[in-house]
Amino acid sequence: MGCPFIWTIVTSEPALEKNTLWLCGLLFVSLTGAQGLKHFPEHYVVATRNDATPVTLTCRTKDPGAVTWRFHGEAPEDVHVDDNVQQHGHHLALSEVDAPMLGEYSCWRGTEMLSSTFLLLKADVEEESDSVSFSCWAKSYDCTFSCEWIHRGQTAVRLGLGRDCTEARKSCRWISSRLLADGKFHFDLSHPVSPYTEESAMLELTAEAIVDLSVVRTTHRFYLRDIVKPDSPQIVTCQEGEEDLSVTVAPPSSWSTPHSFFTLEHQIEYVLKDDGRTERSSFVLLPKGVNKLRVRSRDSLVLSAWSQWSAWKNVRTGKKNRCKCKNTAISCWPELPSGYLDNCKKRRKNNWKKNKDSQ
Repeated sequence: MGCPFIWTIVTSEPALEKNTLWLCGLLFVSLTGAQGLKHFPEHYVVATRNDATPVTLTCRTKDPGAVTWRFHGEAPEDVHVDDNVQQHGHHLALSEVDAPMLGEYSCWRGTEMLSSTFLLLKADVEEESDSVSFSCWAKSYDCTFSCEWIHRGQTAVRLGLGRDCTEARKSCRWISSRLLADGKFHFDLSHPVSPYTEESAMLELTAEAIVDLSVVRTTHRFYLRDIVKPDSPQIVTCQEGEEDLSVTVAPPSSWSTPHSFFTLEHQIEYVLKDDGRTERSSFVLLPKGVNKLRVRSRDSLVLSAWSQWSAWKNVRTGKKNRCKCKNTAISCWPELPSGYLDNCKKRRKNNWKKNKDSQ
């Protein structure tokens, strides 16, 4: 595709007279930029919109010879242009940067590309508030936590933990993610917080995103304990006594151990058989006559966010039809003797064989 119109700079200084800049115009930029960057480029410069102070791009070559600059790889005919793009040897100065000037700039010597740099734009405050929508949580006090960024036009998103990322140092270790089918960017990050000591310093999480060749940047500070949200616990058994129903709840497998140190409190929601009333209890002893129940948990010390509710389970307490307890995902049963389910399988197999032989 050719450029609808072309920018070219020919410097007035004799030493720079042969150096030219080719820039494809607004229409080409809009067509190319609409596709968006799928990742953060290795080399880029962020400019402020319509800033009179020039932004400088540098051709990364040790050879002092003359170079030619191109915009999006185009090298069309020479046409003179205005003064907000100036070349000085291996450097390219751009002032009053706006959307038509954003994209990839590359420097060349003949047919060899020496280096390239993307020119991006710092997002306005309003653009930042519209584009930033992410949340973080930790399943336990172990060494990782997760974050999700909801897609709102971003084509590339990355997160970085620590002061190096907050201050945009080159030593920052960025974690990138691709857009998933659910319309979110998902991240798993490691942190240095010890689970056995009290937190004294907040975690610093910096997020950057590219939206239409503009860079959105924000930093959030929080304690790990503030984002802890356990996975759903498991209902193991339901044992009916003379006056109550005893429920055994197990922490999720992802929860920190030992469980005696990292304690959870549980909340059970249950539906009564007689009148269908729904109740909640913080105790594992429930009244008799429960039809179904589910449970959720949270850290009992810092009162973290509640986990998601577990799936509903039907309560089976009698001895009749205990072999149906093979589906523990939907039913809660008393603790069964060792080998009970194996005997159920054998009886079902024998019954099936007898029925087949009688046909």
